[in-house]
Amino acid sequence: MKDPWLPQPAVVIDKVMETADVATLALKLVDPVAHARFHFECGQFNMLYLYGLGEVPISIMDMQQGLVLHTIRAVGRISRKLVALEPGASLGLRGPFGNSWPIEQARGRDLVFITAGLGCAPVIAAIRRAIATRPAYRRLVIMQGVKHRDDLLWQEQYERWREVPDCQVLLSASEEKQAHFAWSLGMVTGLIEKAEFDVNNCTVMMCGPEPMIRASMRGLAEAGVGLENCYVSLERNMQCAIGLCGHCQMGTPFICREGPVFRVPDIQQWFLLEGY
Repeated sequence: MKDPWLPQPAVVIDKVMETADVATLALKLVDPVAHARFHFECGQFNMLYLYGLGEVPISIMDMQQGLVLHTIRAVGRISRKLVALEPGASLGLRGPFGNSWPIEQARGRDLVFITAGLGCAPVIAAIRRAIATRPAYRRLVIMQGVKHRDDLLWQEQYERWREVPDCQVLLSASEEKQAHFAWSLGMVTGLIEKAEFDVNNCTVMMCGPEPMIRASMRGLAEAGVGLENCYVSLERNMQCAIGLCGHCQMGTPFICREGPVFRVPDIQQWFLLEGY
């Protein structure tokens, strides 16, 4: 990234509508040298820019076949236009920005992922990397919550993960009324008591709505997990992405520059305060 302020021209190569309002875009930088050099760490984000409209931060879901994947929900003015893009459409891309999940530091430990809704997207690459280097880790526990079963993205992928040795996949639906095979009723935080992992030798990674993260922190603490072993990815109004504009500041840290991934004790004093 020669100039972090300058969006690089990119083009939509492929698009998959995951649900009625969620799409995965596969992007390629127009400059072949820039595209070949593009590299990201699990948990980082890009700024996606639509000419004449502006830009938004979107986590990098993964890279496959050399293409940068972003899974986007149509919730705002720009994200709705991004979801509406079709293959061949042009946009701008700045990034990658931010820090990453502590995948390398967690070698030799149990890995626990707790996500809800589209919070699963920022951890997909981390889970895939852990599975690709499976002997480097102990147990894998993947907990994902949605409102309805049909809201679950990449259901086949979760089924494949169930077949991975020493990998426990737990799914919950908070607004379903009837129990279904391999699903629990209720919030994802209710799955913590069903998860089987070593509370004294684990690294926990969480992403999702902030009430869910707060409830997960309480549940993990009650289970005996030290919060110094827990990490969270946060979202804020990131506009410059390089820690200058201050829109994403939470206490001392800038989410775009020091985050978006934080060790819980490093952000807890502000995260638990109303208004931050």
